[in-house]
Amino acid sequence: MNSFTAREVEIAANLAAVARRISNAAEICGRKAEEITLIVVTKTYPVSDVKILYDLGVRNFGENRDQEGAIKAPALPNDAIWHFQGQIQSNKMKSIASWAQVIHSIDDLSHAKKLDSLSLEKEIFIQVSLDGTTNSEVRGGVEIDQVSGLISEVLKLPNLNILGLMAVAPLARQPVLAFEKLAKLADQIRRAHPDISKVSAGMSNDFEEAIGQGATHIRIGSQILGVR
Repeated sequence: MNSFTAREVEIAANLAAVARRISNAAEICGRKAEEITLIVVTKTYPVSDVKILYDLGVRNFGENRDQEGAIKAPALPNDAIWHFQGQIQSNKMKSIASWAQVIHSIDDLSHAKKLDSLSLEKEIFIQVSLDGTTNSEVRGGVEIDQVSGLISEVLKLPNLNILGLMAVAPLARQPVLAFEKLAKLADQIRRAHPDISKVSAGMSNDFEEAIGQGATHIRIGSQILGVR
């Protein structure tokens, strides 16, 4: 008879609760839960938690820090998919590319060119800023009116496959309004480039609103692993 640790029971219960919320949010807006990729963000959490998640069936993992991803990714089998979603430092690009299959935070052509120059095929999201001009709230991303131009340039790079757009809802604002703006932009991009169809948006505190506005990838940490 298998015995489970308290931590395994906690993570399993939290994961199941989030799965139910994803299903409910999808149903409300006429979508299927299977359309939505859950990325469990493991930043600051130990490798032991990552292994528990894998044993529970999680295959998509997110990291904000290169140092942590470089340690955790080799601890799992090759079918685990690692997503990098933190701000990119040029001198870390080679290291990030060594373990992350998907990079969500490309917002600069120089970063895209550096990634492409490594001759490793990578899937990427273009990060969009939804913060406007409030500098204290800026969390990265290209301005909305520059997204189309950046995409056109990145499409010329042979080793990068643009999946779609990524954004973080601004602080101290209603996330649904930001996600509506992102959905409208994503629709415009999709009409011009049908293969660029994904939307990475929504975290622990706002993923249901993001699903309601068409998010295909949601990034959740504390709702599953707890607050540290």
